[in-house]
Amino acid sequence: MELSRVIVSEINDQQAIYLKEVDGLRTFPILIGEFEANIINRRLLEEAPFRPLTHDLLRLVISSLGGTPEEVVITEMKDHTYYAVLKIRNNDQVLEVDCRPSDAVALSIHYNPPLPIFVAEEVLSEVS
Repeated sequence: MELSRVIVSEINDQQAIYLKEVDGLRTFPILIGEFEANIINRRLLEEAPFRPLTHDLLRLVISSLGGTPEEVVITEMKDHTYYAVLKIRNNDQVLEVDCRPSDAVALSIHYNPPLPIFVAEEVLSEVS
């Protein structure tokens, strides 16, 4: 999947990101918080913050501890809530860190190239 759109609304509290299937037609929105939407939008517009923000900090901590993030996986949806993991390689071990999809996607775009984003087929089937 790839991040195809960010909706930052100044009228209401419903911010969203849209993920689109690479080489496919499926797409779906994930409602996210205003802070995450603004961070993602800022990063996409390449407006570097004056000081490191939360996702910059997380990227620096992962690197400082010897980890290499590999991918983001949206694993499931329960009661209209999406769940995700961030996969981080540390030597021969791959750690799966539970996180909100919005944070995982925000962190993904803090890398160049962005971390790959995958969505479990069950989730895609449910939201399509």
